Amino acid sequence: MIRCLITALVATLFSPLASATEAADLFMDNLRLICGQAFAGQLVEYNDSDADLLGEEMVMHVRECPEDEIRIPFFVGEDRSRTWVFTRTADGLRLKHDHRHEDGSEDEITQYGGDSTGGSATEQSFPADAWTRELIPYAAKNTWTVVIHPGKTFSYRLVRAGTDRRFRVDFDLSTPVKQPPPPWGAKVENE
Repeated sequence: MIRCLITALVATLFSPLASATEAADLFMDNLRLICGQAFAGQLVEYNDSDADLLGEEMVMHVRECPEDEIRIPFFVGEDRSRTWVFTRTADGLRLKHDHRHEDGSEDEITQYGGDSTGGSATEQSFPADAWTRELIPYAAKNTWTVVIHPGKTFSYRLVRAGTDRRFRVDFDLSTPVKQPPPPWGAKVENE
């Protein structure tokens, strides 16, 4: 009897679905460790289409961390239009990009991203989903990868397969910075 229980437990823990869901939970836990904090970033991989970002101050703020979702605004200079939204799904994680105008309304290009393809407690990749492929046809081969080394770095990376499109920002998790104002469109307490 005990041997059967152990065998069942081992089979469950090491099945692809169990390991993907466990990795997703651990990844979210790693993000929750820095909830409420903001960190400075630096553009380390880019191409010509990102020239306007060079020299701009970059800050990520792990702002909201309810049970099944983590919202991380990503500011570039005075532009507070971008928020990365990580959501726990039945099989893993979903990454969406919430883009807003200064008045809080949604941008025409928003809510793109995809679902994780397994991953680990420190790294998750998100290939473009059907919504993204329809919304932004040229981004059909995008994969976003997020790597977190607690207490060290958080990296956000975009690669477009079959092209030279590369983008990566690394954030220094060892030194929190002053919390920025809310992203455009965020609900602010005491409004």
